[in-house]
Formats: sequence, C-alpha cells, structure tokens
Amino acid sequence: MSSPYALPAEPLAPPLTAVAPPAVAIETVASGFTHPWAVAFLPDGTLLITERPGRLVHFDPRRGQRHTVTGGPPVFAQGQGGLLDLVLAPDFATNRTLYFCFAEPVGSTHARTAVARAVMTPDNRALTDVRILFRQEPPLPGELHFGCRLLFEPDGKALLVTLGERYQARNEAQNLTNHLGKTVRIDPENGAGLMGRFWQERCQRGDRNACHAQPEIFTWGHRNVQGAIWHPGANQPWIVEHGPQGGDELNRLTPGGNYGWPHYTYGEEYGGGPIGEGKVHPTPYQPPLIHWTPSIAPSGMAFLASDRYGVEWQGAVLVGSLKFGEVRWLQTVCDRVLHEAILPVGARVRDVRVGPDGLIYLLTDEANGKLLRLTPQPAEKP
Repeated sequence: MSSPYALPAEPLAPPLTAVAPPAVAIETVASGFTHPWAVAFLPDGTLLITERPGRLVHFDPRRGQRHTVTGGPPVFAQGQGGLLDLVLAPDFATNRTLYFCFAEPVGSTHARTAVARAVMTPDNRALTDVRILFRQEPPLPGELHFGCRLLFEPDGKALLVTLGERYQARNEAQNLTNHLGKTVRIDPENGAGLMGRFWQERCQRGDRNACHAQPEIFTWGHRNVQGAIWHPGANQPWIVEHGPQGGDELNRLTPGGNYGWPHYTYGEEYGGGPIGEGKVHPTPYQPPLIHWTPSIAPSGMAFLASDRYGVEWQGAVLVGSLKFGEVRWLQTVCDRVLHEAILPVGARVRDVRVGPDGLIYLLTDEANGKLLRLTPQPAEKP
C-alpha cells in the first residue's frame, strides 16, 4: 500500500549532549483548572481545555471568563482515567468539528479508551452530534494506562490514536487481535480502520500474526503513549511513552512496527528485576530514537515550527515531564535528535502545545492546574 511515511528507523543515535535551554519567562495565563489534560486553540482566540474529572472548559483569555461545555458522554474518572486529549478538525473553522478521547465506563467495574467526534455550538457552550468513532477492545478493570493522544496526518484524512495496555495486560501489547498497547489509524469521518489492506498483504506474504490483526492497528508493542506529533523533517509521527522503572521512549512510528514492549525495554520491574528478554531491541523490533533512564514520565509533546525562541531552536521537539516538573527541549534535524536542554517548570507538565502566536503553552497536572506560557527573553550580553 502507498504510505506517506519515511523508511524504517536506522540504528539508535549516539547519546545526547546537554545544552542550555532558551531564555524564557514562565507566565501564568490562567489557573484554577482541575487536573487539566489537553488544550486546543480556537480560531476566535479562545481555548478549550479538558479536565481529567470529565469537564470540557471553554476559556476566553482576553476576558478571563470560563464555562463548562455541556453535552459530553459519561466518563470513567478514576485513577489515570477521565477526559483526556482533544484536537480540532483541520477544517474546524467551517464545520466546528472536534475530536476527543476519554476513558469510557463499561458496566460497574470496567473501562476502555474511546474516541468521539462532536460539533461545537456557535456560542461555544455545548457539544452536539456526539458520535463514538472508536472503542478499545477489550474493556478491562483497573485505573491505569489509558493513553491517549490524538494526531491528524498532514492531509487530514487519517486520525492516529495512541492506546495504553492497561498495565495488568502488558503481554497483550504483542497480540494483534486486540487494541491493548497499540496505536491505531482510523477514518475521522466514520472511525473505520485504515490498515486492513496493509495487514492482508503481510498475511499473503506469510506473516501469520498479520492474518489476525485488527484493521485499525498501526503500530504495536507499546506501554502507555501520552505524547504524539507529526515531525515534518522526518515525515512521520513521533511519540513518547512511559517505561516502567526507567526506559521512557521517544519513538518514530512506521506502519506495522513492533516497538518491543514487554519483550524488550530499557526499564525494569518496580522494585527491581528484569523485564522480558533484554534491553537492546533486535530486528524486527523497532528501537527507540532515544530513551530516558531514569524515567521522566513524559506527557505532552509539540513540534516548534516558529522561530520565536531563536532560529537554533526552530524545529525542536518539546516533551513535558510529569516526574521532574520540567520541559525537555530536543534539538532535531530531519529525523535525528542532536541535543537536549532541560527547562525547570516546578509542576507536573501534562500538555505541551504551540499556540497560533508561535509561543509554547503548558498545562500543569494539579488540583489547581495552570495554563502557562513561555515568553522569550532577550539573550544576556557577554
């Protein structure tokens, strides 16, 4: 099948060197959000922010006004579950369509990650025409590892969804008959899986696993992916996922790629002890572009197309850290990561986005969560 993606990953890059982050001031745009998870910028200058307990908040930064948007589905708001990522349709300005993912309750004890499509009313107060496009199978008990980030491909004709393996079912990340520990590629209009022909062709070439693959599975062997971007220099999606105790990964995705979990990981069992068969990912498993050991707990990811922070940082990839309360700045050229800088924030960074003004915005995952803006500062004269 034809694909917009780059060729499979080459061997792991050498260790990164540490550099100084750009000079910025961290400004609080707003506070008082309850464990915010994702932010989206509307064409009229206002914002939408998801809160993990299940609220979608409309916020006008010019007036300092906010209200809860009604009409959303029931949410499993326990542990890591709740209302999660949010993206606007590429043509939101004309059809007011948006997409969000959430932990969906199933009965009294189970839950799963689901993706919905909805239309925002002109007054930004309600969701209408809410349709569930995708449901992770199978639903499971527990409150951990739901994922979930949403990413449109550049032409807007496919939506990528990252999914966790729900923690207790980690071995299922290597099973192509379910959605646990996978990324999926679906039609944003109707939720249909877009990888069926890919797996059929693999099956015809003798890959027995492919014969039973779900038609939406894009990649497999993941643990808990909570950041996703399209990297234009590499012409492919990049994701960050949580390792166990160490082994957080930055991966570049190729169709059908197996990223190793839990057979191969740089992490270890909580409390110590090896997992799987080793650390280095042999062929055909895809190695991470880089890994963080000890873990930084990555969540939220953005590609910096603007030069607002200096041309040397144009093309950087930014990753939020929940564990250390910071942002990792990764200098990239094409499909390579060259250097890493660390910007302390002082709070758990859940989401990282570049606004329409070319500036970086952060959400902090706290009971009194904040929307922060990183404002460039003049370089100090020698």
